[in-house]
Amino acid sequence: MNTEAVTVITIDGPSSSGKGTVARLLAGRLGWRYLDSGALYRTVAVAALAEGVSLDAEDRLADIAKALDIQFRDSDGDQHVFLEDRCIDAEIRAETTGDAASQVARHAAVREALLGRQRQFAESPGLVADGRDMGTVVFPHARHKFYLTASADERAMRRHKQLNEKGIGVSLPALAKDIAERDLRDSSRATAPLRPADDAVTIDSTELSAVEVVAQILSHLADAGIVAVGKKT
Repeated sequence: MNTEAVTVITIDGPSSSGKGTVARLLAGRLGWRYLDSGALYRTVAVAALAEGVSLDAEDRLADIAKALDIQFRDSDGDQHVFLEDRCIDAEIRAETTGDAASQVARHAAVREALLGRQRQFAESPGLVADGRDMGTVVFPHARHKFYLTASADERAMRRHKQLNEKGIGVSLPALAKDIAERDLRDSSRATAPLRPADDAVTIDSTELSAVEVVAQILSHLADAGIVAVGKKT
């Protein structure tokens, strides 16, 4: 299939900006496919750490990315990630994995190895893709691009709340420091740095819920004749 013929909506943004939640909700409202690109990099990190591969070993990491046996399976309205038929949902959402994934993602060879795999997600009736370079590199011809951001303090508090709900105790200052480091690493890397696409609509979600952000996006999409078919959640 010619992926450029498929309607793609990209949602980029920094860590804990809410883009994953928004993208999942939006895909559900539209009845479209959803791509969590961050899960790919996190899975590479999980596989690398399991094999004892250094996060600085670009060629080894690229080989892992090329051979990655990953599957996304939908169940009960949620998407689950499997590596070699083993569910790794908990592993890829760990803070240590997120930090490792950010280090893995800075390597050009790894990004190139995952590029085609990400583009294969573009299937009719459409795709909602979230990440850090969806609108700038992976789907530069997408007709609908959004960049979701929030204040650093708000993003740290959101992540702190998520982890507390999972019974994971992490200090708020430590999370704020980690997010700042990821922001710097993601925005300053030589390959596909985090930034809004020139034609992206930027939405500051600091004072907005995920549902309110989705409503804003749907309002923009309505002007292009794209309307929701699913129920609000």
